[in-house]
Amino acid sequence: MFKSSLCLFFLCWVSASSFAGIEPRDASPAGLGSSLRALPKPSIDNVIDRAYALLGTPYRLGGASVGQGFDCSGLLVYLFKTEANILLPRTTAAMHRSTAATVKRDALRPGDAVFFKGNGRGQVSHVGLYIGDGKFIHSPRTGKNIRIDSLTNRYWKRNYTTAKRFHAMR
Repeated sequence: MFKSSLCLFFLCWVSASSFAGIEPRDASPAGLGSSLRALPKPSIDNVIDRAYALLGTPYRLGGASVGQGFDCSGLLVYLFKTEANILLPRTTAAMHRSTAATVKRDALRPGDAVFFKGNGRGQVSHVGLYIGDGKFIHSPRTGKNIRIDSLTNRYWKRNYTTAKRFHAMR
């Protein structure tokens, strides 16, 4: 019994002394390895770049993936989740009701979600991603593909309601 206790004590002492010279790793982001620091920060530019890459992808009601196609809100949910790790409500109405900052039309910035009514009842029914220069990318409707349209187009101008900013200011 004494021998086994002595061996256990000796093993614990050796283990403790071998770790004595090791400094604890810094838990701050700067203390992470250089491989992690080299990763790009998620940004709204990534969201916009990916939206451009999806031009031509078919509309699909309820769709929220490249394989399925996208409806308008599914496109924004996908873009913000995959490119900026920002979770958005799944439906256009829920996005519109969210507590995200409301943005006036003359203060739009690339990456803002732009909302439209168009169902004849005055309710918000469509959303797109503002990309600057008065243009937005969206998944319009069945039989159409993701495309770029202008806010100055008569239809979109008449049905524009508001915008929300789901991303932080850069």
